[in-house]
This record gives sequence, structure tokens and C-alpha cells, in this order.
Amino acid sequence: ETRSSAAHSVMVDGVDVAIGGGVESISMVSPVASKTTVTEEKLMSEFPALWMPMIETADIVSARYGISREAQDVYSVESQRRTAAAQEAGLFKDEIVPMKATMLVTDKETGETSHKTVLADRDECNRPGTTLEALAGMNPVRSKVDPSAFITAGNASQLSDGASACVVMSEAEASRRGLQPLGAFKGFAVAGCAPDEMGIGPVFAVPRLLARHGLKVDDIDLWELNEAFAVVPLYSMQQLGIDHAKTNVNGGSIAIGHPFGMTGSRMVGHALLEGKRRGAKSAVVTMCIGGGMGAAGLFEIF
Repeated sequence: ETRSSAAHSVMVDGVDVAIGGGVESISMVSPVASKTTVTEEKLMSEFPALWMPMIETADIVSARYGISREAQDVYSVESQRRTAAAQEAGLFKDEIVPMKATMLVTDKETGETSHKTVLADRDECNRPGTTLEALAGMNPVRSKVDPSAFITAGNASQLSDGASACVVMSEAEASRRGLQPLGAFKGFAVAGCAPDEMGIGPVFAVPRLLARHGLKVDDIDLWELNEAFAVVPLYSMQQLGIDHAKTNVNGGSIAIGHPFGMTGSRMVGHALLEGKRRGAKSAVVTMCIGGGMGAAGLFEIF
């Protein structure tokens, strides 16, 4: 959405150069946010699912639409495999800016903490050796309250920290500066859905986006469907008829992590860079959104 906002600033308000992106530190924020949730009395009484944990909505979608645990585990293993292969091939290097950071290290035996300087130059959350057998042996996170739950730590997105940004300007401004753009923003659409099945939001946003541009699913060369949970892209691909071979071709959030505020920006940048490598002409990036929404952006790849 920040890419869309940045593009609109350029297109509508005449801004010369805009930056769209986001940052998220789940490791620092989540422990606090989980204890400080604020609700609104009337909405809570009428739409309690607005505050439903997203993992619970993923279990609901899995059961409601028949997306099996096995299918989710199989998908997750493939996400890990694709990410590992892309890392090995150096496909993420052009989109990562190495930077020094201070890491807090805890000694597991003594409990003492210390600081050390590290160079963050690659994603660290993926598990290249992930197997289907290992995932099948994991207990669902909500198994104590729901014995038929589907979602495990292995078929859900990684909890990680990250930041992403992209520079947006008009074609004329890029030409004046002698810059070669990666691509062009073409459009953005959002749609609502029931809050207890927020993961299916892209199923409503994508048709709206494509219809506005006279396109069909098969016209799109690359798809980035956020892997908040494996059930999200699985259901979207099933309902929209999207080819998995064109989708999250280098893995997604299950392997690489999902810092909420930056994932959309990261996916856009990756789609443009990977699309250029493949000679693709178009990409669609989608998000499901807690509370009951879906979003989709259309990009031309240069």
C-alpha cells in the first residue's frame, strides 16, 4: 500500500520523488502488543472476530474450505526449498543493503547477556533442510483449544524483523536523472471479507484489480502472494486458477519471514527484480489483512 501511496503522490500531487516502504521489529513489538490490545465495546459485541488472532482465522479457512494439513505442509516445504535455492544462486543480493547492527546475545547456560556487532547481509530465518516428515510431526499451535487445528510453526510465516523501501518517481523525472527504472506501478485494489476468514481477502481483491485493467489471471507473468500461512496462497491459487510455477518462485514468508510492515514492499521489489531476470512483463502482488481485507497491486516490469 505504501508503494501505491507513493505512486499516487507522484501522479496526483506532483511530488518529484517519493519513497514507499515499511519497517517492523516483531521481536520487540509483539510481546508488548499482545498485552496492550485495545478494543471498541460496540464493535467487539457485534463483530468480535475483528480481534480474532490471525492464526485462528487461518485454522477457520483451512477447515471451512477443505485445505488439508498435508497440502499446507507440502507447500511449506516447497517454499523453503525455493528460498534456499534462490539464496544459493545469489538471487536476493541485489535487493539487500548490507548494514551493521548490534545483536543482543544471551548465554543459554548462564543467562548472561552481551552485545556484539554483526553484519546483516542475508535473510536468516529460513530452514533449508526442512522436510515433509519434520513438518508432519509438529503439533498445531492451537491444538489444546482445537484438536482439529491445522496451523503449525512449520506452515506459518516466520516471525522476524525487517525493513524495505522503494524510490518512486515519474518516467520524466527518471529520464531527467538518467535512471533506469525497474518497473511501473499500474494499479492497486482493496476488497473486504469476513474478519474470521481474513486470509481469503486476495480472492476478492485480485479480480477487482484485473477487471480495472482489462486483464485475466493468465495474462500475469509473476505472482507474489503473501505467505502469512500456507493456506492463504493455496486457497488463492485454487480459487483464482493461478499457476504455482508462476507464484512465489523464490519462496515466500513461510521461509524468508514476515515482518508485517515491510513484507508488501519486499515482495514488490523482488517481483520487479526477478521479473527482469526472467523477461516477465507483469506482476501482481497480494496481501491478506487482519480484520478482513485483501489488497492487490499490478506492476509492469521493464
